[in-house]
Amino acid sequence: MKGLLKALSLAAAVLFCLSGCSPESARSTLRGATMGTTWSVVYRDQAVPPSEQLMAAIELRLREINAAMSTYLPDSEISRLNRGDLAPSERLSEDFVRVLGLALEVSRLTKGAYDVTVGPLVDLWGFGPEPFTGTVPAPDAIEQARSLVGSDGVTWHPAARHVSLTDGMRVDMSSIAKGYAVDELVELLQGLGVEDMLVEIGGELRARGERPEGGAWLLAVESPVPSEGRFVTALSVTDEGVATSGDYRNYFEIDGTRYSHLVDPRTGAPVDHELVSVTVVHKQCAMADALATGLIVMGLEEAYELARNEELAAYFVTYGADGLAVHSTPEFERYATDQSG
Repeated sequence: MKGLLKALSLAAAVLFCLSGCSPESARSTLRGATMGTTWSVVYRDQAVPPSEQLMAAIELRLREINAAMSTYLPDSEISRLNRGDLAPSERLSEDFVRVLGLALEVSRLTKGAYDVTVGPLVDLWGFGPEPFTGTVPAPDAIEQARSLVGSDGVTWHPAARHVSLTDGMRVDMSSIAKGYAVDELVELLQGLGVEDMLVEIGGELRARGERPEGGAWLLAVESPVPSEGRFVTALSVTDEGVATSGDYRNYFEIDGTRYSHLVDPRTGAPVDHELVSVTVVHKQCAMADALATGLIVMGLEEAYELARNEELAAYFVTYGADGLAVHSTPEFERYATDQSG
């Protein structure tokens, strides 16, 4: 991986398609808004339904997913679950059950570094919907919030599609829902006859087939340090999801101390280590999404060991006294190209 082992960073939460030079007639793009961000689909416009039909199908599917997992919709399944409004016999949607199952799997894999019940701690540290108070939470407040966090407080019965929470707990699937929606749009569009596409929601992506101009999809990754160039490296993928988690955009400082929005459910505090970005390539964008979050919370040593043991395609960026450094697993190297810059 000589082209990547440089003092470069792969620390973007947003990845971009390198458009190439295909004829305009072969490439079509659809765009919209969802989940508090934007979505886009780039596809080969050959022997597929009209764009209006594809657009309508995409927006319908996204509304269905939002109705299951959006904490901003008061009548969504997740909002009602968190309020305790679900009847004991009520069956949740297959979307909700599938995503919760994946989330709990990643929680077990990362030994709790990833946890969809971390919301009380995120809110306490000022990264939730309420305005930031400007102060560091007191230790007793942190312990109180921690008592409401932990996947072991989630009781679920997949076959019955029923979930219950320990009193006071709540779940938030924002760290996996975008990746899941990307996967679902790929499956939806394939069912409608689209074979070559790149689907993106809020920077999480999944490619399928080839670019309209031929060859694998090329994804450029944005640099966290603009002075070093807009893009720092590129990946070549054909049927994989790609997600990046970074701690360099959302944080606050008090008395010279920096507090990241990435809160470790195991300690109750924002992460405080040299790892600033993790990118994961996985067949499922939902898994890439959740794994990237869990790995960055773990820190480099623990995360790299897990990635190697599980044969994950993962790329890590650290920041220390000598600046930025990169670390990658062998599984990641096969996707690297020499088109960084």
